[in-house]
Amino acid sequence: MPRLRIPWALTPVLCTLLLVSCRSTSGVNTFRGTHPIPGTGWETNRLSAVDAAVLAAISSNRTPGAVLWMEHRQQIHAVAFGNRAVVPAVEAMTVDTVFDAASLTKVLATTPAIMKLVEQGRVDPARSVSAYIPEFAGGGREGITVGHLLTHTSGLPPGLSRGEPWVGYDAAIQRACREALVETPGSKFRYSDINFILLGEVVHRASGLRLDQFCAKEIYGPLGMRDTRFLPLPPGATTAPDGVDLGRIAPTEKLATGVLRGVVHDPTSRRMGGVAGHAGLFLTASDLARFCRMMLNEGTLDGHRVFRPETVRAMVAVHSPPGLPRRGWGWDIDSPYAGPRGNRFPIGSYGHSGWTGTSVWIDPFSQTFVILLSNRNHPTEDGNVIALRRQVGTLAAEALEGFDFDHVPGALAPEPAVR
Repeated sequence: MPRLRIPWALTPVLCTLLLVSCRSTSGVNTFRGTHPIPGTGWETNRLSAVDAAVLAAISSNRTPGAVLWMEHRQQIHAVAFGNRAVVPAVEAMTVDTVFDAASLTKVLATTPAIMKLVEQGRVDPARSVSAYIPEFAGGGREGITVGHLLTHTSGLPPGLSRGEPWVGYDAAIQRACREALVETPGSKFRYSDINFILLGEVVHRASGLRLDQFCAKEIYGPLGMRDTRFLPLPPGATTAPDGVDLGRIAPTEKLATGVLRGVVHDPTSRRMGGVAGHAGLFLTASDLARFCRMMLNEGTLDGHRVFRPETVRAMVAVHSPPGLPRRGWGWDIDSPYAGPRGNRFPIGSYGHSGWTGTSVWIDPFSQTFVILLSNRNHPTEDGNVIALRRQVGTLAAEALEGFDFDHVPGALAPEPAVR
């Protein structure tokens, strides 16, 4: 049976915690990260309900496996369930599995990159996108600001057409700059990959670095996120770069050309070469946990400052126009996509999800975050963890000891139905 591997960055936190492994009666492998002492944050008996929800999803074939990471004030419950691969051979899931983050790229790469450039005075959310990408002009596009892109209120359609024979990063940017508006900017919330494809190019134009290069230098390196990267398997390559273990990467869909492993699942990102503002990032739960701790610490981790406190606060404040679903800069707060919040975490907490079965939700009020990483579209798109995300979010909040979610000072009040 595979052993639970403790990521180097978490050794100081985890070395005092009991690590055990077991096999469930259903035949699903589970690797339990921690069993906290009663009274320190998690109610142990309620943690079993969260685990059971994930096991049920696996048993009903909604995902082949998953990694759950729940953390409250350094009290960690980290568990690997099921299998990370079922074809061409079965492989057990491990806590250090690397996942295709899909749209988590939007908030773990593109949004923080933009906000770092805001800090540096090189990007202004209030400025027109055309100030950074001059060819993004005409047809009303001059009225679209960087802030519109970040809140999905640009008026652009959901995605680039893949029906025509375009390929390459530059071709995608050219197409994005020609997309016709379907609404007036600021008038409606419409989740759109095009918004973040353009934001990735804003990072490129403003910094002179590709999005992956900028993030590695300014974010992942300083945070010690050693398994987080774009392009674990570069286009056309048959072997991974030094330091990348393809065997730890959870595969996604089985296509006619084979199973995708280390290659981004998102078709548009694949056409763009694997580095794009909307999808393409790969990471582990432990790396994502480091990012979450930094956010809860308002920009610092292990004594190193990555963002100013006001930058983090701005990132997760509501910036949507009144009457529209509430979004921060990149982050979801209270929209139709906020399922991972569950039914108990307060409005004002924030998170995001990804197509491949990934999600994260961070609650600054209770100092808690919940990470659920899965490859629900392996080997086919039949898997579905939408309901599981909400269930895990609800059960995680209920597993917290001594926090009154019915009375949370500073939380936002519910709003009437929004457009």
